[in-house]
Amino acid sequence: MDFAQIVQTVALYAIPVLFAITLHEAAHGYAAKHYGDNTAEMLGRITLNPVKHIDPLGTIAMPLLLYFATSGVFLFGYAKPVPVNFGRLRNPKRDMIWVALAGPGANLVQAIGWSVLFYVLVASGVREPFFLKMCEAGVRVNLVMFAFNLFPLPPLDGGRVLVGLLPWKQAALVSRVEPFGFFIVMALVISGIVSTFWLRPLMSITQSAIQFLLSPLRSLLL
Repeated sequence: MDFAQIVQTVALYAIPVLFAITLHEAAHGYAAKHYGDNTAEMLGRITLNPVKHIDPLGTIAMPLLLYFATSGVFLFGYAKPVPVNFGRLRNPKRDMIWVALAGPGANLVQAIGWSVLFYVLVASGVREPFFLKMCEAGVRVNLVMFAFNLFPLPPLDGGRVLVGLLPWKQAALVSRVEPFGFFIVMALVISGIVSTFWLRPLMSITQSAIQFLLSPLRSLLL
């Protein structure tokens, strides 16, 4: 992969990635505030300023290192998690579900938004590949974040949803996995299990659902 191609790829993904992680984390904080915990607000994390959410290692260094090391085949990264004091939520077990779903929900909305922008640009006669590819990158990035974060293992959002849905005894057992969850997830990612059996199928289903949802708009504009 030559240097020009690397620069072009970084330029295409920079804005979609910044929006994806910023709105994802801010949505967690806003949902937590809505349900009674203002920890994120007090720490200035309910903001659209990406600097507040970027983790130098997880958001910048790790994705770039993996991109160069694998020629763009494998990417992984993370942002600073928004602090949530679940004990301060009005109904911790139930409200935890909505706080956890807020992040992936923000990514789903963005994937729809980038798809709409793509149709609008094409309908407006825009043929500049850079902008059209940025829209496609926006859809792809947000579908990845949506699907990956819903994987049902703590500390991912899907794991917190699972804990909130399970009866107390089973929920407590799943919660004990959290200190080791990141390492388990990484092992499953590296082995290809997450990608093959979770990420790709869920992304495919979600993309098909978005296309179906926007089919009237596509027929109207294109």
